[in-house]
Amino acid sequence: MIIKVEISEETWARMLTGKRVEGTIGIDRLTGRKDFNAFNRQKRNRPKDRLIKKLPWGWVKESEENLKVFTSVPKVYGIENVLEYMDQDHEEAKVALIKHEMELLEFC
Repeated sequence: MIIKVEISEETWARMLTGKRVEGTIGIDRLTGRKDFNAFNRQKRNRPKDRLIKKLPWGWVKESEENLKVFTSVPKVYGIENVLEYMDQDHEEAKVALIKHEMELLEFC
């Protein structure tokens, strides 16, 4: 099926430069015209989080404002093992954060 859709000049110019344009296609019920409404996405401005330590089941990262700890353990191990793995990751995360802070203090 071929659908003819009206798009703005600005959207067409973005497409010609090879950029992807996200948006919605809609039909005006009164006129029957099909048009494309491009989303006005803003570029991500914040820097990526810095990895402090890779854990067996997750990671510890640092952003500008937060320290982040992530753990993901498959349910197939059973609840007892999942809780044990989470505790082990939590302990490793605490040690990694302490070492990270000590390195920062030595650096300053």
